Amino acid sequence: MTNPAAADLIARSNRLGADPKNTNYAGGNTSAKGTETDPVTGEPVELLWVKGSGGDLGSLTESGLAVLRLDRLRALEGVYPGVDREDEMVAAFDYCLHGKGGAAPSIDTAMHALVDAAHVDHLHPDAGIAIATAADGEALTTKIFGDKVVWVPWRRPGFQLGLDIAEIKARNPQAVGCILGGHGITAWGDTSAEAEQSSLWIIETAAAYIAEHGAAEPFGAVVPGFEALPEAERRVRAAALAPTVRGIASRDKPMIGHFTDSDVVLDFLSREKLAPLAALGTSCPDHFLRTKVKPLVLDLPATATVEEQLARLTELHEAYRAEYQAYYDAHATAESPAIRGADPLIVLVPGVGMFSFGANKQTARVAGEFYVNAINVMRGAESLSTYTPISDEEKFRIEYWALEEAKLQRMPKPKTHQGRIAFVTGAASGIGKAIATRLAAEGACVVVADLDLEKAQATAAELGNTDVAIGVAANVADAAGVQAAIDATLLAFGGIDLVVNNAGLSLSKPLLETTEKDWDLQHDVMAKGSFLVSKAAAAALIAQGLGGDIIYISSKNSVFAGPNNIAYSATKADQAHQVRLLAVELGEYGVRVNGINPDGVVRGSGIFASGWGANRAATYGVKEEDLGQFYANRTILKREVVPENVADAVYVLTGPELSRTTGLHIPVDSGVAAAFLR
Repeated sequence: MTNPAAADLIARSNRLGADPKNTNYAGGNTSAKGTETDPVTGEPVELLWVKGSGGDLGSLTESGLAVLRLDRLRALEGVYPGVDREDEMVAAFDYCLHGKGGAAPSIDTAMHALVDAAHVDHLHPDAGIAIATAADGEALTTKIFGDKVVWVPWRRPGFQLGLDIAEIKARNPQAVGCILGGHGITAWGDTSAEAEQSSLWIIETAAAYIAEHGAAEPFGAVVPGFEALPEAERRVRAAALAPTVRGIASRDKPMIGHFTDSDVVLDFLSREKLAPLAALGTSCPDHFLRTKVKPLVLDLPATATVEEQLARLTELHEAYRAEYQAYYDAHATAESPAIRGADPLIVLVPGVGMFSFGANKQTARVAGEFYVNAINVMRGAESLSTYTPISDEEKFRIEYWALEEAKLQRMPKPKTHQGRIAFVTGAASGIGKAIATRLAAEGACVVVADLDLEKAQATAAELGNTDVAIGVAANVADAAGVQAAIDATLLAFGGIDLVVNNAGLSLSKPLLETTEKDWDLQHDVMAKGSFLVSKAAAAALIAQGLGGDIIYISSKNSVFAGPNNIAYSATKADQAHQVRLLAVELGEYGVRVNGINPDGVVRGSGIFASGWGANRAATYGVKEEDLGQFYANRTILKREVVPENVADAVYVLTGPELSRTTGLHIPVDSGVAAAFLR
């Protein structure tokens, strides 16, 4: 049974974390102190329950809490070696744990343990950080809160900060919390309700003061030409820029992207203080660990052409990398971890919006959310005073902190397709759905493209939330529809890496019964459709400069002369030769093009369910329900082919093992000798 103090803590944390005005995703931590019976001695033992490292308040559960003995935590004061060696105290927390399981204690554990209050909240609200980053933040704290909230000068999170806040609370019994310079807030209470009330009072009081006393235009006047483009126009522009921007963010390591064009972002990008404020960077450690110390800002108006913007972004990227290298070189010591890459994680394009990047979609989206937090912080600080973040030296101490490096090293090894964005046509059922499912399971972000939007979205929802997969409508025979689907991919995930031309249909008829309409329909969907999808995707792949994969789901019939199958087999042969042609043409860009030739995939197939199965069964003189086994019996291996077998082939072709393979066709047919490639 959950301890009542821990239950209250979880409920409070979930309420606080559910409102973004209180703290950012995975930001801040909360705690509660209480008593349980020691299972060894049978005696009461005082415990601390505190949100563990890396968890999120809004979704916190009991498993996300670290549980430690309070007496042992407080005894650490006696062995504390001083601020120069305070990082050693984090390892000591492991010797204070109570029982098995639970989350790893975070760096802020000391703050929660040492402050003499039963319940403590440490949060990163925009309004609170605005006060914390104002040039006269200490005076503002007194002016806004009186003696109920105390100013704490910037100090890196750790054991010493915990000691400082504990002393401040002891000296100020009337206080309910403090503003941590450059960082956030901490509040406390004798009960969970009191701590929550204190936290909300500080946040709401700060926000109300900024609203009442802040300047009307803290970011300055709107700069002509930097205003937001109309929504439809900026979305088209964003899609045109996205592949190059992703390439900029991915020179050192492939990244997934996220696009934001909220009013908050667009207003900031239109103002005269954009460049100087962006250059100062973010301040709260939670922010810049996700966004890097500062963004890359395009210094051209929205009225510039796409070509002008792309050229300038490329120039600015080189300058950004040089500046980041200089930042690293200026502050690194012999003990510092190696530089983790010099590419930006936030790219700001006036009139268009913000591109944010991360190792996966969630990280990219959260990075964008954090920069919106930073914009709100800058607005609040500038409206009352002057935005004054912590120094680059202090940012470096956080960014390249040995403890931060250790946390990164503990992260699980990425899956084979993490960081890759897949676009699969005809993916709402059958082979396409199996491919989409496999690629998502291997870490890819997946776009489920299908003629039926509702089914595409339903399939995407089965794969996960929108950080994993989205569904889009795609009539592959329509060039405009294909481009719209590719653009949706670029806006959803920042780019594209892997294309699977799977959409298809078939009509089983002999030559004399095959109409011109039958011929055109099948060639439009498969031959023309694959061409249109490959063309639209190739433009983005080339602009990214990251290589990529195009896979054609062709057929055994591309090389096998089966009966009553003229239109289908001819268009499959067309697709098969597109593989060879594009492998040659796109190879110089690092794009590999390969094909897969399945046969007899009856189970789960949309094609077979739509009448093709009945026709082929009649052609071969078997019952439709026996068709799968009929196909299996005529193969060398005598094993039925299912959609997952084709998905396995896509996985292998697009994974790291066959990185030097292009122009290949892999049969997935259990062995049909007449279809052997020669």
